Amino acid sequence: MANLLNYLPEILQYGFMQRALVAGSLIAIIAPIIGNFLLIKRFSMLTDTLAHMALLGVAIGLLTGWSTIWTSLAVASGAAVLIEYLRSKYQISGDNILAVILPSGLAVTLLLISFANGFNANLFAYLFGSLTTVQNQDLWLMLGIGSLSLLIIAKNYRQLLFSCFDETGAKLSGIHTKFYNFLLMVLVAVTVSLSAKVIGALLVSALIAIPSLTSMRLAPSFKTSFIYAIGLAMLAVHGGLWLAFYLDLPAGATIIILAIMMLAVGKRKKS
Repeated sequence: MANLLNYLPEILQYGFMQRALVAGSLIAIIAPIIGNFLLIKRFSMLTDTLAHMALLGVAIGLLTGWSTIWTSLAVASGAAVLIEYLRSKYQISGDNILAVILPSGLAVTLLLISFANGFNANLFAYLFGSLTTVQNQDLWLMLGIGSLSLLIIAKNYRQLLFSCFDETGAKLSGIHTKFYNFLLMVLVAVTVSLSAKVIGALLVSALIAIPSLTSMRLAPSFKTSFIYAIGLAMLAVHGGLWLAFYLDLPAGATIIILAIMMLAVGKRKKS
């Protein structure tokens, strides 16, 4: 086995890079799928808010000693449910709700950091991403939760799509739109929480939105835009991880820069 490792590229000879590539591949599949739904729903800024709430969950985990993935999942999912509840119950616009929830989450996170006597290095890794923070147990947890999320999306694809495209029409056709709105919110929270370790909480919203936006400029149909978005996200993630390893660059930022470059050079499809 050791002899076989000698024939692999240097990047694949390190356990932390192997884990980062596997985790990044999973994120590159889930993030643009969720991004496509959010773009047609015109709610892409939701990811920024939930990223800050996931960061609050990480801060809680670091202070209590609990698993940061579970605490970020719990806090981000709770915030997602609260946002959708306020939006549907009181008919408050999504932008107004996000304008309140986002700074609230950031403010509480800063208070928790002050209780911890300063900026925790682990929290910094969640802010901007860190390849070395992904451990084996994290990877198995990400694979399990990520695979379950993909299964849920596949099983409810038509209802989610109809609810995002035309909520009123979906409701009239008998689809329980309130349930699928809540489901989409929780799926976004899960995606953000799983992505924070590799991409960084401050950058993950870009990976969710940019490949989807690029794919909609290039793909001939909405259905094929999912394939385009996943392919573009894979290129950005794997290219970014390789460049980060060999050029000693921050992985999350490199991935996002590559995604932005692909958006910049992508030609708009002909109408």
